[in-house]
Amino acid sequence: MEKGISMPISIYALGGLGEVGKNTYCLENDRTIIIIDAGVRFPGIEYPGIDSIIPDYTHLKNNRNKIKALFITHGHEDHIGAIPYLLQNINIPVIYAPKLAASLIKLKLEDNKIFTKTNIVEYDENSEFYIDSFLVKFFRVTHSIPDSFGICIDTPEGRIVTTGDYKVDLTPIGPDFEISKLVEWGEQGIDLLLADSTNAEIEGYTPSEKNVLASIKEIFDSVKGRIIIATFASNISRIQQICEVAVAHKRKIAIVGRSMEKAVEISRGFGYIRVPDESIIQTEDIKLYKPGEILILCTGSQGEEMAALTRIAGGGHKDISIMPGDTVVFSSSAIPGNGLMIRRVVNLLTRSGADVITKSILNEIHSSGHASSQEMRLMLKLTKPKYFMPAHGEYRMLRIQAEMAQQLGIPEENCFILDNGDTLILSKHKVKRGYPVEHGNIYIDGKDINGLAPTVMADRRILIQDGMLAIAISIDTEENKLLMPPILYTRGLINQGNKGTLNKCQELVQIKVQDALYGKLNYSDLKNIIKNTAAEFIYKTTRRHPMIIPIIMSKN
Repeated sequence: MEKGISMPISIYALGGLGEVGKNTYCLENDRTIIIIDAGVRFPGIEYPGIDSIIPDYTHLKNNRNKIKALFITHGHEDHIGAIPYLLQNINIPVIYAPKLAASLIKLKLEDNKIFTKTNIVEYDENSEFYIDSFLVKFFRVTHSIPDSFGICIDTPEGRIVTTGDYKVDLTPIGPDFEISKLVEWGEQGIDLLLADSTNAEIEGYTPSEKNVLASIKEIFDSVKGRIIIATFASNISRIQQICEVAVAHKRKIAIVGRSMEKAVEISRGFGYIRVPDESIIQTEDIKLYKPGEILILCTGSQGEEMAALTRIAGGGHKDISIMPGDTVVFSSSAIPGNGLMIRRVVNLLTRSGADVITKSILNEIHSSGHASSQEMRLMLKLTKPKYFMPAHGEYRMLRIQAEMAQQLGIPEENCFILDNGDTLILSKHKVKRGYPVEHGNIYIDGKDINGLAPTVMADRRILIQDGMLAIAISIDTEENKLLMPPILYTRGLINQGNKGTLNKCQELVQIKVQDALYGKLNYSDLKNIIKNTAAEFIYKTTRRHPMIIPIIMSKN
């Protein structure tokens, strides 16, 4: 760390505050920016046609010369999913990531055909990196994916610790939570703590992932037919336990869904998932075994349209179709907004004769990667921060954890509930609010790295809720007259056969346009007259505000 240099540090989030997902946190001084995580948020049905949501990186683009590194806490999509888009917008000199996350990032870049000079460096709990005046250190946490870390950043202005996603699991599947480091740093002094808020509303302690084993065994003991389990491809700890029980019950495992296949392949290579080669079969070989000898492990627990389970449920998978006697287990809780999509898939599965389990213990403790309220209190007690900023969560989650901190003795004025774009300034071990930075959402539709602006999303919602009306007119600009009556097209608004309403709207537009043509108007004025006339009539008739598209054709 450079000595004698003192520059106030801005701390802000471009994603992850007021929402679950899209985690992107930044530390910035006059000459350096380091980024912590670069995640996506998965949209619900309120974002039609959108695959994912990423932060608006305008502030980072405008300060691109200051960006020195991206640090990744773990390999979940809401922490690494936006990296392909970030790298196509901004040059990131180096990405520091745990071993599993680093492999998942490389795979993601390969899949997106992104060839970058960005260096990807693996770190572990013993690593330390100097980034200008920042010293970055790490501590292991327990989560639902191996190689999960929190980060400590020492600066001349003070010490900042972020937990990443964590829970305090004392009987973890993998390595222990490094509580001793937090105690040591807490005794030395932590100026600002950023802590995961996802489960702030849940009282008590999050159960250990090992507690799930008994419930998995119970399902395997009781089901005689095929078992199909849908879960997140990144929930490596859960996948390991499912595979372990399947092998013990002498079931062959078919892995379906490209992301699931790759996650299992990488995790097996690192030893995080231990399955004998002879226990894994290809989907085309399922028919060679009795139903009671098969486990199908797939993606699609959120009802995603193109995921493996949705294709299986709808009869669109080339090798697998649902048959009576199948048991389908959803091993995840619904992400907010996905409930309708999940119910649609459940109904398809049930109609085909499957027994569907959506409310098992597998579902109820899916969020076990995140600390519940007592673990959050323990984190605050161990670290003893001077200032506290709850992170990663919807607003009510952030507020609940801030109130916990105040109950434990942190002054209310030292607890900061921020929105994306808000900043804190750390200077000489004191924290205060700063000026906001530019932020927002970019909506990713397919592979377009530019994304869609919020205005496009607003248009899509109008089309879904209120429909569309196109009005085409043909005019003679020399004689200032209509050549024919306006032609109206509607979608999702009025039945094309409803001649009365359409004819009345046509008549009103025709009168207003012809009157306007007697004066001197440009095309913009004429379009406004068409839109205003039609909008007023349609609202009076239908109480709807459709998208109105005027089309003007000129003879001259």
